Amino acid sequence: MTFNEYKPSGRIKNKHMLTLMDYSTEEIWEILKCAIDLKKKQYAKEPHPYLIRKTLAMIFAKSSTRTRISFEQGIRQLGGVPIFLSTADIQLGRGEPIRDTVRVLERMNIDGIMIRTFKQSDLEELARWGHIPVINGLTDDFHPCQVLADLLTVYEKFGRLEGLKLTFFGEGFNMANSLMLGCAKVGMNVCVCAPEGFQPDPKIVEAARRGAFAEAQVTVTDDIDEAIAGADAVYTDVFFSMGQEKDPVKEAAMMPMQVNAAMMKKANPDAIFLHCLPAHRGEEVTDEVMEGPQSWIFQEAENRLHAQKAVMYLLMKD
Repeated sequence: MTFNEYKPSGRIKNKHMLTLMDYSTEEIWEILKCAIDLKKKQYAKEPHPYLIRKTLAMIFAKSSTRTRISFEQGIRQLGGVPIFLSTADIQLGRGEPIRDTVRVLERMNIDGIMIRTFKQSDLEELARWGHIPVINGLTDDFHPCQVLADLLTVYEKFGRLEGLKLTFFGEGFNMANSLMLGCAKVGMNVCVCAPEGFQPDPKIVEAARRGAFAEAQVTVTDDIDEAIAGADAVYTDVFFSMGQEKDPVKEAAMMPMQVNAAMMKKANPDAIFLHCLPAHRGEEVTDEVMEGPQSWIFQEAENRLHAQKAVMYLLMKD
């Protein structure tokens, strides 16, 4: 079976969205099919208040543009109510245990939690102590909702997922981890190109390979020409993540990985460029590529809204 042949059931087994490692191929397909349907309804101006009177608590330990707006707009469009909670403003930021916070939120009739934070273990503790869905808005280890939007964007361009190749240039961090897991599970070949010393955790690489669908290949290399050859989607992220100070040694190692016009010419002729944003133009990518005809970054950013609406609907509905 392929993604195009899959018939959605309207259900997923998972209770949380912590990492795509926990999801089967069929569950990812289910989310993507739901996202496609919700996007069609949005463009047709067809109301879809499937989560009416549901409340989403949005906890932010890191600042955000796309994550906050897409979740806040998404829950409203589904008929629900968002509550923004900065860790600078709530007791969680002053040392209140996570286990206490989640149980208080439940008693206040919160129906789901989205959290954007640093440690993956914080999400896992929320899920362990609570009885409501927990959604990963980003941690240092994983960014699953972004990758669901990425897969939706790739599908909209090519009309399929299986057999395509996505190449990521950059550090083996949260985006690389989630791209390996997500792409492999839908049958896409995925290559992470990073200098030695900045490559992904071998345990996550192996997990992605174990979960691969349709013999998808997961490759890690420092060979730029090998990585870009045959790429249908070229992806990068900032070389220095939020909270990281610039390191001249790391910068020197990463700059050859910059996505520029010359690199894009080595990919497939109809390849697209993707970036989770925000971008540091002139560092990991040139302005020419960002503004060029192969750039799908704003379609990709919009698809955060639709993919996350699907996640919220499938996790939070009665």
